[in-house]
Amino acid sequence: MARREDGIRRTPAAREHPTWAQELLEHLRPAGRDVGRVVDWLAATAHAEVSLRDAAGTLLAGARLPLDESLVADLGSGRIASAAWEGDGRHQRLVRIGHPSGTCVLAVSRESAFDRHTSDVVTSTAQVIELLLTAHESAAAGHRLRRATADLRLAILQLLMVEDTVAARRVAAGLWPGLLDADTACVYVVESAPERRERLLAECLDTTGEEALVVRCPAMDGHVIVLSPRETTASDLRSLVGRHPGTFLGGSVWQSLARTATAYGQAVSALAVARFRPDKTAVYAERTHPERLMEPAALRGWAARVLRPLDALAHHTRAELLATTRLGLEFTAVNTAKILGLSRNTVRARMERVETMLSVDFDDVTARAVVHLALHTQINLLDGRTGTEPGAPAPGLAGLLAGDAVGAWARELLGRLDQDPRNVRRTLRTWIAAGGNAERAAQALGVHAQTVREHVRSAEPVLERQLLATGTDLYEVVLAHLAVGDLEQPVLARG
Repeated sequence: MARREDGIRRTPAAREHPTWAQELLEHLRPAGRDVGRVVDWLAATAHAEVSLRDAAGTLLAGARLPLDESLVADLGSGRIASAAWEGDGRHQRLVRIGHPSGTCVLAVSRESAFDRHTSDVVTSTAQVIELLLTAHESAAAGHRLRRATADLRLAILQLLMVEDTVAARRVAAGLWPGLLDADTACVYVVESAPERRERLLAECLDTTGEEALVVRCPAMDGHVIVLSPRETTASDLRSLVGRHPGTFLGGSVWQSLARTATAYGQAVSALAVARFRPDKTAVYAERTHPERLMEPAALRGWAARVLRPLDALAHHTRAELLATTRLGLEFTAVNTAKILGLSRNTVRARMERVETMLSVDFDDVTARAVVHLALHTQINLLDGRTGTEPGAPAPGLAGLLAGDAVGAWARELLGRLDQDPRNVRRTLRTWIAAGGNAERAAQALGVHAQTVREHVRSAEPVLERQLLATGTDLYEVVLAHLAVGDLEQPVLARG
């Protein structure tokens, strides 16, 4: 024994070096919970060979040892809790370890007999391994449950995206009763750096409780989608965004559940504005849309004629093609596939089928804009009418765009660009005519492709619309060009 200056005696080994029990307990710390490391530690501490295997004989950790299989079977069945065996110059101890999904057998083999110290080490190690296996399985089960719940939320969102509100409500009723009972909802998109999304997702879930559908965006790594029928969700999410630097929020206007895809597009559009706002949030602005300036009955009749070739299809096939095409015109084929949970080839095949049946070319941005107008008109038919009223005029696209209100809207919108001395308006028109391809537009204008992109990007804040990303904003600008005669109208078989 050594005596300290204060007169209290201590054992140097006990104070300066951890005991085997202290070393073993270190393996229960969060940073050290590894069964393989525990087995290796036991082998070194007991000067033995150690094996951990499951009831089927699969080696989980350590070295494979020759064992008495009858003893192993008795341990696995629970007939005995431990066993000792001696032979061929070896001493073995076998301990049964129970855990939620089954049993394991810990086997320790050494040349010298087991003294009390080594036996205690083996018994305690078996208890630690049991704790680690149980904790691991509990964590794995929790992860599987969270993953399954997240997959279910995504499935509900995908059903809403294709307007199958009946199925979406049926799926949601099991886990979130009443969540989709409301007829209308808002969609929000919260954006952060991809590496921070999981934390953001958890906070969105905590903030909204069980009163919102919170989904990892399948298309954008840094986005979390929140669909909520509650008016207070907007303020809750604004508070959340205010607490996190580099986080932004875009929200839609109130939409019916059948128009979830439209609401999502609005939220993404608002998100682009939020990045330049001091409070980092924005709600989609209800601006004047060109279809609202057209004569309603004539617009309905025109849209019905454009989409009539699809009427010959079975109802479910037609609905499937239209839902996919609506999203495909709003987003890229790759992102549409992720949103709907389909392969990109399936999305492209469906859109190509619609192209063929409507006799249009979706590589032509003007054709995309016109078909988008027809689809948008169809989904807005809240009164259920799809054709013209008796005696109503039946103009084509040119007639719809020739109205005074549409013309005034188009001239005001595009006139905003006339103040730019770089002739951004000409660049934008050429870029649209080139199918949104900067390289082809640059060749036509005799400038660099980067110059085209810069001109188009600089037009976005002036027009208050996203242009480089396909979708409603771009198509409205295309319709404005068509209305003032700056672009040729696309050829549609029936439109």
